[in-house]
Amino acid sequence: MRRAVEMILLMLIAAAPSSAKEHVKDTYSVNCGALWPAVKDSVRNSGYYAIVFLDNTEMIATFAVGSGNTLRINSAVLDAKGDTCEMQVQPLYYGALFSNDSADFKKRLDASLARLQPSKPAAPAKPEGGVK
Repeated sequence: MRRAVEMILLMLIAAAPSSAKEHVKDTYSVNCGALWPAVKDSVRNSGYYAIVFLDNTEMIATFAVGSGNTLRINSAVLDAKGDTCEMQVQPLYYGALFSNDSADFKKRLDASLARLQPSKPAAPAKPEGGVK
């Protein structure tokens, strides 16, 4: 099954138009280990994407959005940059050449990241009236 998916992806890449948009890069102030679960959550649970391929080791998510003549395939690739994480959304368009889903994916990822990150503990309450 995995081999068939890889072959389909290779055929789509070979057939991709040269007018496909550039990769979109965003840097997050968290490490890639914290961002990757949010990427997977966005792809799996948003209701907008069909998973094509997930690679936990390389932190690559390939997913499809749309259907029929408007099918678009994107990949989100994470790259560690010290304490931060750079995410590249790499579009592969088939049919709808002028659609760019990276902005919508980023919004969904930001929402997933906010939901999945543990909330910071509140600062301890200061005693009232000061020290006597």
